[in-house]
Amino acid sequence: MRSVPHATSLRRAPVQRRSAERLTRILDACAELLDEVGYDDLSTRAVAQRAGVPIGSVYRFFGNKRQMADALAQRNLERYSERVTERLKKADRGDWRAAMDAVLDEYLAMKRTAPGFSLVDFGNQIPVGSRHAEPNTRVADRLTDLLSGYLGRTPDDHLRRVFLVAVESADTLVQLAFRTDPDGDEAIITETRELLRAYLGRVLD
Repeated sequence: MRSVPHATSLRRAPVQRRSAERLTRILDACAELLDEVGYDDLSTRAVAQRAGVPIGSVYRFFGNKRQMADALAQRNLERYSERVTERLKKADRGDWRAAMDAVLDEYLAMKRTAPGFSLVDFGNQIPVGSRHAEPNTRVADRLTDLLSGYLGRTPDDHLRRVFLVAVESADTLVQLAFRTDPDGDEAIITETRELLRAYLGRVLD
């Protein structure tokens, strides 16, 4: 199955296709309910009912709702990486501006359309309202590995630091854009794009 979270986020990794499909239904239900009731009122029992599986199936994979939300965040990152990769296939190799647009545009698209994404994105808002460095580091590392070959760059510590600064900056500004407007304030997003171009240009040009 595509976009199944890495086994380390699960109590037990799915082995058979039927088990993987059940996990997918559980995470889909979790995402839908996050949008409907929020994280505080999310329950494993409600997820099981929405997914149409026994409650034991949920506990087979997750010990609690936090672990379930973490797995959803990991799946979001996998799907995000896939979307960026598909965009890059259509761009000229080595064009960092096209790569940056793909990275930002696909994040904005998921922010606007992916169920549950506004609350958990890649993990940095659970508990709701908190912001932690670890998920952004995970995203920056993933983007470094994903983009370094496309850009013809060595994925060394310097490039990882550059992408981490870019991810942290973009994350803060995108959160501001969506606090200002539920659909994302276009003027702030434009400023974010310009800031990223100016910062990355001195390193990647």
